[in-house]
Amino acid sequence: MKILSAIVLLVVGGIHLYLVFIGVGGLLGVLFVLNAIAGLVLAIGMLVLRGRLLSITTVLSLLFVIATLSALLLALTVGFFGITETWNFTLVPETVVIESIGIVVLAFATAVVLRAPRTA
Repeated sequence: MKILSAIVLLVVGGIHLYLVFIGVGGLLGVLFVLNAIAGLVLAIGMLVLRGRLLSITTVLSLLFVIATLSALLLALTVGFFGITETWNFTLVPETVVIESIGIVVLAFATAVVLRAPRTA
């Protein structure tokens, strides 16, 4: 689950970094770069951390993907930070699918990590 979670986080961050490379700029570009950095840091954390720090990382990772998908859905509907998005923009449908799957994967990973018996 840790490896699958890390892959999801890298893909979510990678999509945003790709969009910056193809020309998304301004405030949205800065937010996308920060998203890519956060995805990378959380993915590394999923792979190397143990114990309580892993528990915190899984919860933060789940919240991160929920927030990322929520921001996209807000941009698609009512706008977000003055940014409106359309379904036919590059990778929007794919991003919705990937981030939705990511929420399921990370929710399961979070449940597994939080239910694991603690060792001293």
